[in-house]
Amino acid sequence: MDEYLLIDGYNIIYAWDELKALAETNLDAARLSLQDILCNYQGYKKTNVIVVYDGYKVKGNPGSITPYFNIHIIFTKEAETADAYIEKASNQLARKYRVTVATSDHLEQMIILGQGAMRLSANDLKAEIDTVNQLIKEKYLDNKEDPKNMLFDHASPVLANFLEKLRLQKD
Repeated sequence: MDEYLLIDGYNIIYAWDELKALAETNLDAARLSLQDILCNYQGYKKTNVIVVYDGYKVKGNPGSITPYFNIHIIFTKEAETADAYIEKASNQLARKYRVTVATSDHLEQMIILGQGAMRLSANDLKAEIDTVNQLIKEKYLDNKEDPKNMLFDHASPVLANFLEKLRLQKD
C-alpha cells in the first residue's frame, strides 16, 4: 500500500528551533532547508511526501503544485489555508492509501484522525527524521570501504593467479 506524508510546512518550520531561527531572517531559506531535509527522508523511507504552505493571503494567488526533487511542494490558492488543503487531501487519499499528517495544530490533528489518517506532531516528525538520518549514517556513511579499487580485490582466485604469473614472467 502506498504511503503519503502530508506536511504543514509553516507549522513545522515554526516548531523546529533551527528552522524558526532561519525563518526570522530568511523564510525562503527555511523552506528550502525543510524541503532538503524531507528529500533526504523520502529517499530512505520511499513514502510520498507532500509539503503544503499557506498561500491564502496572497492576492490573486492561483496556488501551485511543484515537484522539488523527490517530493511535492504545494502553495495553496488565495483564501485557502494549508489546513483546509490538508484536510481535503487527507480525506481523499485516506480512502485508498495510508496517510500521515505532520502538524502540531491540535484541531487539525483531530480532524485528520476522524478522516482515517494518522498524525505526527512536529516533534515526532523531527525525532523520526533524526532516527532515519542515524540509520543512513550507520548504513552508508560509517561503513565506507577503503576508497582504493585494486584489480586483485575483485578478481576471482583463478584470474588473480593468472595475472600474478603473467606479472612475474620475465622476457
